[in-house]
Amino acid sequence: MEKKDLIKWDKEYFWHPFTQMKVYREEDNVIVERGEGNYIYDIFGNKYLDGVASLWCNVHGHNHPKLNKAICDQVSKISHFTTLGASNVPAILLAKKLVEITPKNLNKVFYSEDGSEAMEIAIKIAYHYWHNKGYKEKTKFITLSEAYHGDTIGSVSVGGINIFHEKYKPLLFDVYKLPSPYLKALEIAGREKALEYETTKKLVEEVEEFVFKHHQTIAGFVLEAGVQGAAGILPFPKGYLKEVERICREYNVLMIVDEVATGFGRTGEMFACIKEGVNPDIMALGKGITGGYLPLAATLTTDEVFEAFLGEFGEAKHFYHGHTYTGNPIACNVALANIDLFEEEKTLENVRKNIDILEKRLLEFLELNHVIDVRNYGLMAGVELIKDKKTKQPYPYGERTGFKVAKAMLKRGIWVRPLGDVMVIMPPLSIKEEELNYFLDSLKESIMEVCGD
Repeated sequence: MEKKDLIKWDKEYFWHPFTQMKVYREEDNVIVERGEGNYIYDIFGNKYLDGVASLWCNVHGHNHPKLNKAICDQVSKISHFTTLGASNVPAILLAKKLVEITPKNLNKVFYSEDGSEAMEIAIKIAYHYWHNKGYKEKTKFITLSEAYHGDTIGSVSVGGINIFHEKYKPLLFDVYKLPSPYLKALEIAGREKALEYETTKKLVEEVEEFVFKHHQTIAGFVLEAGVQGAAGILPFPKGYLKEVERICREYNVLMIVDEVATGFGRTGEMFACIKEGVNPDIMALGKGITGGYLPLAATLTTDEVFEAFLGEFGEAKHFYHGHTYTGNPIACNVALANIDLFEEEKTLENVRKNIDILEKRLLEFLELNHVIDVRNYGLMAGVELIKDKKTKQPYPYGERTGFKVAKAMLKRGIWVRPLGDVMVIMPPLSIKEEELNYFLDSLKESIMEVCGD
């Protein structure tokens, strides 16, 4: 098989996600052949730092011997069998482990294959819970503008990024929508004070007033865990997540937290909910759960939520949902190995050290003429580009400025995927200090190359 054939077949047969294929077919693209540590290698042997952790999910690097072994060990036993009315050893062990490491009130685990499905399940559980409890008027969900919870119909319904979701509006169910906490905080207090607790107090007054008015119809409050990732890394002001928890408790609303992007160490703690001292009723996990090796996700709930589905068979109270590969034993086994590695390799210590470096060095970007904002939540950051800093005029969407900067990064041996004109910094958690500094140096150089001084 010739390399030129792979390039041709890629453009001819493979429809890529979130990709304008007309543009893709006109450009040269990276075709990955293998990975090693924090790097990927293309079919020509070119080496690139994985600057997006393989879409925010790689934890301990590529081709890790312990994770490879966990996969091979399980394949030698059984690769898959249904969990509809049956079980398997890795799925049981992983469920127990997840209960042990997540917030203390979450005691039940429902598996799926990706974060969007985990959120779809969370929404269905919340709706079905109130139905089983006899509160049939509680059918609505509160969501946030600029939210992203996946691409299935339910998760799109509770999303809030117009460019992703607007076209599908006729297919979606209605939700109550509140403002993005970060954007509202900017409006109220400006960039310097946007994340302060005093700003949060002002924000939650509006939230509490709304919930008080509508709580009898609200099944759940759906939000990401501390940061709106796909919106361009928009962190919540201090205490916002905790205040939402308080409001949900006071007004009998289920709190549904999406930890798909933040879970498994990205924030410096295993989960953002632990970092924020929050105990949600339902929590969705994905991405880093297998270290970025296999598709797996989980939706965790409290005993109280779970018990609302118990009854005699004829009552038809049980949860009518499931997937062919729910609780796949290979995926669950590599997830167990992934969790073990956090302790063995002191992963969180490395993450916290790198968060300190990132937060200090991000301030350098504000000195650039074409950077309007920098934001981070743990080891995830966004550097927002702007055409004119004084007038706050953005680059036209069609200019693809963020992608041009990404191409400049590729020349420096780093693969990144921007969110529009927000340059995302989301490396594997195993990234070394010198690699992170090279990443940041290269990003500065690339912005200046594309946008000017």
